[in-house]
Amino acid sequence: MDIIWTEFASKELKNIYEYYNARAGKSVAKKIKSKIFESTKNLSEQPLMGQIEENLKSLNQHHRYIVEVNYKIIYFVDTNTVYITDVFDCRQNPEKMKR
Repeated sequence: MDIIWTEFASKELKNIYEYYNARAGKSVAKKIKSKIFESTKNLSEQPLMGQIEENLKSLNQHHRYIVEVNYKIIYFVDTNTVYITDVFDCRQNPEKMKR
């Protein structure tokens, strides 16, 4: 299966990188970004490995998520493609996920 990062998810990953780069340094920022990105590679072989994201059920796209570090990597599967739609900080109010 192909894995496609939406523009929104890519932007969120960039924001995470910039946050850690400013506060903890480039090395930490790169490590966290790499961990998040690498964790999505397994989705091409096991797209249903993540749990169903209850907070997004109303969208009827069967969103799922996997967790890496403090982040939910939210995605859905359509035919032969996994779409990464968000990288959400689990320390936030889950209602913000619906943004």
